[in-house]
Amino acid sequence: MKAIVVTDQAAGTAGMKLVERPEPQAAINDVVVRVHASGFTPTELTWPSTWTDRLDRDRTPSIPGHEVAGVVTALGYGTTGLSVGQRVFGLTDWYRDGSLAEYVAVEARNLAPLPGDVDFIVGASVAMPGLTAWQGLFELGRLRAGQSVLVHGAAGAVGSAVTQLARDAGAYVIGTGRATARQSALDFGANEFVDLGNEALEDVGQVDLVFDLIGGDIGKRSARLVRAGGRLLSVVGPAEVRPVDGLAIDFVVESDRAQLGEIIQRVRDGRLRTNIGAVASLDDAISALNPTERRSGKTIIRVRP
Repeated sequence: MKAIVVTDQAAGTAGMKLVERPEPQAAINDVVVRVHASGFTPTELTWPSTWTDRLDRDRTPSIPGHEVAGVVTALGYGTTGLSVGQRVFGLTDWYRDGSLAEYVAVEARNLAPLPGDVDFIVGASVAMPGLTAWQGLFELGRLRAGQSVLVHGAAGAVGSAVTQLARDAGAYVIGTGRATARQSALDFGANEFVDLGNEALEDVGQVDLVFDLIGGDIGKRSARLVRAGGRLLSVVGPAEVRPVDGLAIDFVVESDRAQLGEIIQRVRDGRLRTNIGAVASLDDAISALNPTERRSGKTIIRVRP
């Protein structure tokens, strides 16, 4: 099969290569998926799991890409809940070869059925942003209607999902980002927007939840904006400054079949729009994933026409 592999952490996307690799086999509780569409997160190339296994042993050349939509072609021993020929989407394991390939082996529990009226491109684009937003807002943030949410990077792939799900849940959403992202954030449902380059973040006042997708100085300044009993949520590492009378929670998204089902139903209902910046073929994936070429939103690789 064709696959994108990485071998040199220092090289970034320039170190990616399109090669021929053996098709994966389904282990116990696995399925093999014929990949139709794959998503890639740029920070994957900084994750230890991209380069080593759980015992810290080198596992290169490894296949990146952990967002997948496709069709099940084989079941491993003991696998239940999915069937050969079924359309699925979800996340692959961080420590195993990913979805920038024609086939990928995945634990069945990490996938959910993809309805026939949802395109594979949409399925791959919504898996990680949707799950990240869902788990941050509802599992860890315990968001309730009437609360306020400050979303850093509100026009990005994850930020736009956070914005939409928070608004749908009855929250007041304040988005942040660069000036060029204002209209996009508002279009995705932000009630207001703060241009981090030209407007004072502190003028926002206090909020119930901060969802930090930027980190650094913005994350530090955000701790002071969390009201008593509120929460600072981060997917960019532990908070360097914690709220005085609230919680700071950093987390790594996990695949969850039930949550994927909730997310894809909102897509079908029109309550959640995907944020796709570009779509490219597997043959063109390396250039499309180059940071100088990437657009705002998710870059999706269409593996099968």
